[in-house]
Amino acid sequence: MNERGDAAEARALVWLQARGLRCLARNYRCRLGEIDLIMQDGDTVVFVEVRQRRSARFGGAAASITPAKQARLTLAAEHYLQTLSSVPPCRFDAVLFDGAQPPHWVQNII
Repeated sequence: MNERGDAAEARALVWLQARGLRCLARNYRCRLGEIDLIMQDGDTVVFVEVRQRRSARFGGAAASITPAKQARLTLAAEHYLQTLSSVPPCRFDAVLFDGAQPPHWVQNII
């Protein structure tokens, strides 16, 4: 990952923690895909995709989460859930950075 991506993930982590979420894992990787952040929000496990774009032109960060990317996120999340003794409630969120705008948190992206 590049430095900008690492910085965006670090910013997203701090931002989500300030909103009460707890980090379970960063950059979870398996052969099926990768999840930027795995957080806990109460009893819910939250799989977080962090996207950053220089501007909102051409759809911005949100448009970069394609159906193919969503499929890889789902497969990686299923892999992670298999490591747990029981499957908790879970959801997929995104933290989006478009240029100098404040982060935008979108819950239930999948």
